Amino acid sequence: MAFAGRRDVPEPPDFGILKRLARDQLIYLLEQLPGKKDLFIEADLMSPLDRIANVSILKQHEVDKLYKVESRPALGASDQFCFLVRPRIRTMQYIADIINADKMSGRSRKYKIIFSPQKFYACEMVLEEEGVFGDVTCDEWSFYLLPLDEDIISMELPEFFRDYFLEGDHRWINSVARALQLLSSLYGPFGKAYGIGRCAKMSYELWRDLEEESEVEGQGRKPEIGNIFLMDRDTDYVTALCSQVVYEGLVDDTFRIKCGSVDFGPDVTSSDKSIKVLLNAQDKVFSQIRNEHFSSVFGFLSQKSRNLQAQYDRRRGMDIKQMKNFVSQELKGLKQEHRLLSLHIGACESIMKKKTKQDFQEMMKAEHSLLEGFDIRESTSFIEEHIDRQVSPIDSLRLMCLLSITENGLNPKDYRSLKTQYLQSYGPEHLLTFHNLKRIGLLTEQSAGDTLTAMESKVSRLVTDRAAGKITDAFNSLARKSNFRAISKKLGLIPRVDGEYDLKMPRDMAYVFSGAYIPLSCKIIEQVLERRGWLGLEEVVRLLNGNEFAVSDSTVEDNPTWDYQRVILAVFLGGCTFSEIAALRFLGKERGFKFIFLTTAITNSTRMMEAMIETKA
Repeated sequence: MAFAGRRDVPEPPDFGILKRLARDQLIYLLEQLPGKKDLFIEADLMSPLDRIANVSILKQHEVDKLYKVESRPALGASDQFCFLVRPRIRTMQYIADIINADKMSGRSRKYKIIFSPQKFYACEMVLEEEGVFGDVTCDEWSFYLLPLDEDIISMELPEFFRDYFLEGDHRWINSVARALQLLSSLYGPFGKAYGIGRCAKMSYELWRDLEEESEVEGQGRKPEIGNIFLMDRDTDYVTALCSQVVYEGLVDDTFRIKCGSVDFGPDVTSSDKSIKVLLNAQDKVFSQIRNEHFSSVFGFLSQKSRNLQAQYDRRRGMDIKQMKNFVSQELKGLKQEHRLLSLHIGACESIMKKKTKQDFQEMMKAEHSLLEGFDIRESTSFIEEHIDRQVSPIDSLRLMCLLSITENGLNPKDYRSLKTQYLQSYGPEHLLTFHNLKRIGLLTEQSAGDTLTAMESKVSRLVTDRAAGKITDAFNSLARKSNFRAISKKLGLIPRVDGEYDLKMPRDMAYVFSGAYIPLSCKIIEQVLERRGWLGLEEVVRLLNGNEFAVSDSTVEDNPTWDYQRVILAVFLGGCTFSEIAALRFLGKERGFKFIFLTTAITNSTRMMEAMIETKA
């Protein structure tokens, strides 16, 4: 798959079928409880459910009242309760409390639990311990994949990151494998599979096991996706920790995009109302600015505004027939575009106000210094000042983590000083947060691990590669190092540009971080696709702690000129940022690829830090 110049980008597959399958299965499960029923929905399933089946569809299938899980049913509630939930222990206890309260009051009902995307044995154990297992019927809603856009599919499992990378809980790997099995049956088989990371390898191997066990449904079909690339989030923490500067990333950082939608408040809408806006390729304004660096967005929006005004002004010279055609064919579209344009201009103004307040330029300067390895003492002073001024507990943590990862851990003096200042500014209850960050490798102090890595390099020269690999694994388990500086140098992640980087006409993926840094995750994907494997990247793989793979499916004919061979499914385990999506979209346009993104959830630095924060004393 050697890269040629710019080529036409192939069309992505139609993912509408995933929504239809999910809706049909949910309707079938609801109909298994005939008659009127009240539906209790887990809070974080509400937005995904809204994208699949709205309230009117639920009402058509005899759902009477809707409750959010954790709320108590009304006195005059139905004789049938249906719970649509994630497989969580606390939710099982909530359901058990409702059933036991009914038993105590002598109320007889039917209870059904629908687990999404699957049920876990631990949930059944809780129901049994609470004495209600015999009172409920359990089902699974295999809702693994939610298309957020024509090229983004999310599993909507934000807890995957903490569960796997912090807690070491492997339960969601089965969900990933089943999601891949579903995609393969609909759009595969995939000709080549690449990946890096322990979770990626386990997910791939379990998926292949599932494929072998089941009868291959997709056999004989023409594939629509040629290659798949699986990547663990801990392969590249740096990219997720950086402030986003492409428009879609900034909207997510500022307003928090949830399930493909965003709530724009009065500061954006210039009214007393909030508006929920679906952000996807159907939005004609958003689709043209989503991947752009923020500095280019205002210019585009003002030009768009002038163009729209010119189209409105055409009415002045029209006769009655032309006016009639204009009103029936164009006016509605123009009004819709005008509404969206106003919203995005309002969003830009709101982002500018918030970022000006937060000393955004100073923060960006500090981040770029950390990425490049310059003025580290000055950046550390900026972080200390940020903590002392109590600007934002999340941003302070994020900057500390970025400093730690880019420097391969903090020296003990700096670690203790920053930790003490943070706890004094934001409260001693954050002690557990520091424990979590250290455990996951986001905020570490240089200690015995440095001696180990020095020792490791000496040993590796004395023994065979295989033996050295085993020793490396042993050392990594004791003190996982990011090796960012060495990896950055090897892959050329910090572009060397004469003069200013042109953000309007970018030359590489670094534009998503103002020309300062090419996302590591995206660079790895680019290099592996270019080389059609890991050959020549052995040193990078060693620095990334291994677990790489490249496997070809012998049943799929390999012809790089075929369109589907240029469709690549990029799977991010632990979350994917909008900056990475924008960077790979740019790479796709440059090299004639179409990237499809499958992620356990959309993430950013705030969500990543929130997953680590522990404030219970």
